Amino acid sequence: MSRHKGRKVLLTGGLGSLGRAQAEKLIADGAQVTVLEHPSVENGPARATELGAAFLPCDLNDLDSASATVRSVAEQTGGFDILINNAALIINRPYDAFTLTEYEDQIRVNSSAAFALTAVCADHMKAQGWGRVINFTSVTLKGILDGYVPYVASKGALLGLTVTLARELGAHGITVNGVAPGAVVSEAEARVFADKAQEYSDWVLEQQCLKTRIEPADIADLVSFLVSDEARVITGQNIGIDGGWQGGRAPGT
Repeated sequence: MSRHKGRKVLLTGGLGSLGRAQAEKLIADGAQVTVLEHPSVENGPARATELGAAFLPCDLNDLDSASATVRSVAEQTGGFDILINNAALIINRPYDAFTLTEYEDQIRVNSSAAFALTAVCADHMKAQGWGRVINFTSVTLKGILDGYVPYVASKGALLGLTVTLARELGAHGITVNGVAPGAVVSEAEARVFADKAQEYSDWVLEQQCLKTRIEPADIADLVSFLVSDEARVITGQNIGIDGGWQGGRAPGT
């Protein structure tokens, strides 16, 4: 399929459950995808190659270095047409057990990185009068989980960044949208709720209008649409993809 033929994508966190699904969908739709991942990710280059993507090792905790690396690659390849800020740092712990440094780490990776990478990628997008930026927010902005204060705060900052960047970049033909997934079946979910997986899954379905679990492919389909020409007049939105979430706190929180 040629929906994104010839377009170059930078996808952060591209080897996690959601990232892989997005990479696969975008590549199937004709895009050239570069996945940005932490250098410590096991077998990163090989896993990217299996997807048909290029691998770019970067530590988003060091945004000066990461920005310089992305800028260098962009200059060599002609720039990125699409930026997907999917990477996230998530830690579960009571509010008063976090240090200020740990709080700032999540703000940096989950929000500041999107600002920094957009600043790098927007030059090319402005020059060609076309671009797409996707920022991953979260259903947790509805206040459904205890123990995620830095994470939810970082996603709130990212939402603010999304709507204001949409305003500033719109004149250049660049759309900026948020995607707010609900409870997606993923490796992260399995890790966080390992001791109560079935209880958690049952609870999720109780909270959703739709009684089916959200899969990474569902997220990928939405992203592929939002970065296409079909979504040319959609910008500044935070689009929930959460099965019609109407519930509250998770079990045990």
